[in-house]
Amino acid sequence: MTSPAPFAAIALQLAATSVEGCTSREAVAASMAETIAATQRKLVASCRFVEQYGGTRVKLAVLPEYWMTSYPGRIGVSEFAEKVAIDMDGAEYAALGRVASDLGLFLAGNAYERDPAFPGLYFQTSFVVAPSGAVVLRYRRLNSMFAPTPHDVWTAYLDRYGIEGVFPVATTEIGRIAAIASEEILYPEIARAHALRGAEIFVHSSSEIGSPLSTPKAVARQARAFENIAYIVSANTAGITGTAMPAASADGNSQVVDYKGHVLAEANPGETFTAFADLDLPALRAQRRKPGMTNQLARQRLELFAPIYSGRVVQPADSLAGTDGGFHIPDREHFARVHAGVIERAAKEGLI
Repeated sequence: MTSPAPFAAIALQLAATSVEGCTSREAVAASMAETIAATQRKLVASCRFVEQYGGTRVKLAVLPEYWMTSYPGRIGVSEFAEKVAIDMDGAEYAALGRVASDLGLFLAGNAYERDPAFPGLYFQTSFVVAPSGAVVLRYRRLNSMFAPTPHDVWTAYLDRYGIEGVFPVATTEIGRIAAIASEEILYPEIARAHALRGAEIFVHSSSEIGSPLSTPKAVARQARAFENIAYIVSANTAGITGTAMPAASADGNSQVVDYKGHVLAEANPGETFTAFADLDLPALRAQRRKPGMTNQLARQRLELFAPIYSGRVVQPADSLAGTDGGFHIPDREHFARVHAGVIERAAKEGLI
């Protein structure tokens, strides 16, 4: 495989714009279009500075979690899907494709998306748009506390997309890219599954508490990078506007982490491009092919753990599946009830 020359990646830290106050889908669409236009202006200026500052071409930009809409809050699942979630072939992806094409880079981000195969639901989707304008990666968040995931309609989702669609890896001219959504950075199995399918760069869109202290997610980013010999480009929100929550509650600490677990760049609070760094894929690939104690990926003994994982259920699959092969639309409390049931069962079985 031909290795790309080192290139710059930016974790663009932007404020998420809540659409909570929008009264119609048309108003939501107009707000998202305005957000995308503003994002392009900020990205153009950011790339220009990074390229002039470091002399390396920017070929990857990562945007924060749900930066176009913010989170659903207490809006019902079907209502949120109808009012806010974007279509897989919708105007928002077309607009983002034009941004990626105009700048000649890969653009990663995160949005709530509806799938015609699962009407009434939505999935939180991390995506990558290529310089061609095409969506080359679509990863649906698998572990969420208060929202539907592919695991909640697992049998039907696997029938439609297969395991390749659950853990997609995009092979591109800048390397093999996979996505990790938000708090999933805390789950080592998510990153490892992608790495075992060849992922070299993890794009991580997040909206999390920033702190001058080391947070669990900051620790996890370094661990996921080190244990999988992979780069992580992690974009946090620069706060969330348009809600009653204090605006800076999820702000700061966007990072670029290298394949040795070293933080190459980290942003302070506020809208900023300052979490940027060069990614050296030839060096990463050389590390993966080097015999030695630091080659964690090649030293995995997966058969040791297969019997422990196999057949053991913690969070159940198909929690939304119906008896007729279909699925039902949950209320928001459904996910909390399932979670409480998991804890109760695990306690009875002596797992916790």
